[in-house]
Amino acid sequence: MIETSPVPTVSVVIPVRDDAVELAVCLRLLAGQEVPPLEVVVVDNGSCDDSAAVARAAGARVVPEPRVGIPSAAATGYDAARGEVIARLDADSRPGPDWVAQVARATTDPRVDAVTGTGSFHDLPPGLRQLATWVYLGAYFALTHLALGHPPLWGSSMAVRRSSWERVRDQVHTTADVHDDLDLAFVLGPTSVIRVVPALRVRVSGRSVRGLGQLRRRMARAVTTLRLNWAVSPPWERWQARLSAGRSRSSAG
Repeated sequence: MIETSPVPTVSVVIPVRDDAVELAVCLRLLAGQEVPPLEVVVVDNGSCDDSAAVARAAGARVVPEPRVGIPSAAATGYDAARGEVIARLDADSRPGPDWVAQVARATTDPRVDAVTGTGSFHDLPPGLRQLATWVYLGAYFALTHLALGHPPLWGSSMAVRRSSWERVRDQVHTTADVHDDLDLAFVLGPTSVIRVVPALRVRVSGRSVRGLGQLRRRMARAVTTLRLNWAVSPPWERWQARLSAGRSRSSAG
């Protein structure tokens, strides 16, 4: 029988830089949650537009992070969060009305360190929307699982237990140009419990898949993320640790 804990409190962290229009939509959707979060923390990452004002008007707590870059902004938000579970959305994420409730439900199992959802691109042409979702996100989840030895995290819809974040916070690469969600999944390690939760599906902008320049930047970040983390623990060691942990859990159960 799986032991469960009381439903945890959930903070929602949103890093933002010059994305006031998308942020306003995200915050409006969070305000309509069936189960409201404990708080919404918006990390203003040096915005020149009115992102911070939009966040304050929506009742969010604004935390400044002048070091430009999602890795440092996300880490600052996680440190500032007060909830037992730290949920993460991007400014262009569009969660459903039960998103916070699903985060809380998925983390009542005390063994779970982190959970992640998937998504779809809401603003691509209909014929391209499904293809881009399967090719881009499908490849991300499949290939990074092989690289990690366990499921990855996707920053547009994810959550990490605060105690798990505090355990690894000094290991994340906040000053390098990495994919912060993948980097966090790496440092949580192959013995952590990370679950993909289909109910955490969100809609996001398709800007991450538009243009060769964007693709080159994202690929360069992926290479940097892999290089830094594989230097600590290469994939064959991670898979060995993962399989050993799985056998231990099976024998204990």
